[in-house]
Amino acid sequence: MKPGRMLNLVLQSLFKRPATLNYPVDKSGMPKGFRGKITFDPSKCIGCRMCMRDCPANAITINKVGEKRFEAVFDLGRCIYCAQCVDSCLKRALVSSPEFELAQLDKKKLKVVFHPPAQEASGL
Repeated sequence: MKPGRMLNLVLQSLFKRPATLNYPVDKSGMPKGFRGKITFDPSKCIGCRMCMRDCPANAITINKVGEKRFEAVFDLGRCIYCAQCVDSCLKRALVSSPEFELAQLDKKKLKVVFHPPAQEASGL
């Protein structure tokens, strides 16, 4: 490169905005339709297990814990965040959230269990 041309490029870059973000300090919002961590609403689940059948990574387990009450166990270490389970849920009990900072050092923390709310004692 010629020194004159290089000086021209250096001066041009001085007045341009940076192309990158200062990520840990300035967190930007995720775009609409981003497929992040899957959340589960046990009050909407009917136990059809379509999400389990459609999950290509076998990352979801739906367990019956009572009469019309179900819990979901998600293995985030297996999940590929395709949101196929969200699309196949008939009652919209699964939702894809914008949360994406999911890295863990402890593998046990990658298993997330969504418990149904405790039933209230009736007649007391």
